[in-house]
Amino acid sequence: MRIQLKILFFVIFASFTISPPLHAQRIQTEFDVRLVAEGLQFPWGMAFMPDGHVLVTEKIGRLRMISPDGRVSEPIKGVPAVFAQQQGGLLDVALDPDFSKNRVIYLSYAEPEGFKAGTAVARAELKDGSLENLKVIFRQLPKTEGGVHFGSRLAFAPDGNLFITLGDRGNYLEEAQQTDNYFGKIIRIRPDGSVPADNPFANDPKAKPEIWSYGHRSVQGAAIHPKTGELWIHEHGPKGGDEINIPKPGKNYGWPKASYGVHYDLTPIKDEHAEQGFEEPIHHWTPSIAPSGMVFYTGNLFPGWRDSLFAGALVGRHVTRLTHDGNTIRNEEKLLMNTVRFRDVEQGTDGALYLLTDEENGKLLKLTPKQSQ
Repeated sequence: MRIQLKILFFVIFASFTISPPLHAQRIQTEFDVRLVAEGLQFPWGMAFMPDGHVLVTEKIGRLRMISPDGRVSEPIKGVPAVFAQQQGGLLDVALDPDFSKNRVIYLSYAEPEGFKAGTAVARAELKDGSLENLKVIFRQLPKTEGGVHFGSRLAFAPDGNLFITLGDRGNYLEEAQQTDNYFGKIIRIRPDGSVPADNPFANDPKAKPEIWSYGHRSVQGAAIHPKTGELWIHEHGPKGGDEINIPKPGKNYGWPKASYGVHYDLTPIKDEHAEQGFEEPIHHWTPSIAPSGMVFYTGNLFPGWRDSLFAGALVGRHVTRLTHDGNTIRNEEKLLMNTVRFRDVEQGTDGALYLLTDEENGKLLKLTPKQSQ
């Protein structure tokens, strides 16, 4: 049964009109917002199974399965221990490309080691409400103190390799600029954790062979372009300067030497990327919206949204829709403005757009075309 969303921040209306795109003719798209499930404790990531069920992570260290009609399962057993402090915890979830045959899923999480932590990724088989044969396939080492900037989005490329986004762990001492560590990096590995032979640093004895790109800050969004197969990411800037990048193998994206923001103490940062030998972002936001979650819409329910790039906004408290021409962002629309922190956005197997709210009583919401009265 579909439950009509009735929460104060949505002004208790069944449909919404999107604000006009920037630099474009005004376009109105009306849609319904429905509550699928609630009672999730700070949900972070989700992955849709072929039968329409969705796996949802809760930062405190629980993995749930939600049915299409909104039933929330008991916590799935066998989830690894997590460092559930500040931005740490159980984070993203992804299905193996052969999930329908092998039932394998992947979890990213802040892995504890005493008072320290680092991003880890594990794979396991999902069977009868439990995870079996769990194996850690990647660890961000060394583990460090602090509870911020774990990154942690997972994205499978068309060639079957797995991209993992890693934050700089809040460290501004230029480790993100070095290739001998895992801070501020995009990682590319095979599903079993081994290193693809064509990784850019696979044959460099002074570099970590899993690295795909470097000079990143805190990457909380990753999606594969449905036509080109390229990885797109977005990352949090400091005070301003959130970026969208298309990471290329072996390339440097500038952090902390280049940013369109400034440090929190207002210390300036050079915004010249190319002049310093770094890659320019294809889009950036100042002031920050704190983007989280990312998906290209390919469904049929919203023909006008097809090929658009969607992201949640934490500080911005909205969902952003970006239209693009190749690698150029053309326009931006803000959906559900001034409502709640949106942690993740995904397309369901039914072609609807699903959102996770970043709250102690977190919700799974569903956007569908407005029904005529």
